[in-house]
Amino acid sequence: MDTTIHKLVRKFKTNDPFEIAKGLNILIRYAEFDEGTRGLYYRKLRRRFIVIHNGLDEQWQKVVCAHELGHDRLHPGISRFWLDEHTFFNAGKFEKQANVFALKLLTYSTNQNEDESLENYLLRCGIPKELHNLYS
Repeated sequence: MDTTIHKLVRKFKTNDPFEIAKGLNILIRYAEFDEGTRGLYYRKLRRRFIVIHNGLDEQWQKVVCAHELGHDRLHPGISRFWLDEHTFFNAGKFEKQANVFALKLLTYSTNQNEDESLENYLLRCGIPKELHNLYS
């Protein structure tokens, strides 16, 4: 995962998930979802899509985009819908991996200051408090 993130940041000269998705020809769309769904990733006819809940603030949109980008890079060819309908895989494992990918991508090029708390560092990197417990 670290190597994948390093290569993406080096290739696109940014850790912005929207810029990376654009460079990878992943189409970003916005839609209204039911409560509890912030976004999704899917492939259709060799096209890749990240769909983000249009009610999210900018910070969460960036996190969701990074999370869904994680699915594209770590779980190619697998969508959540496919997992739920055709396999017995624990989808939670894939979701956790995508969350960790998002955190590592969003914090990639920013170092924590010596006197800075972990919470302030993660907030400065745009990581919502709800995800701080996933950072290791």
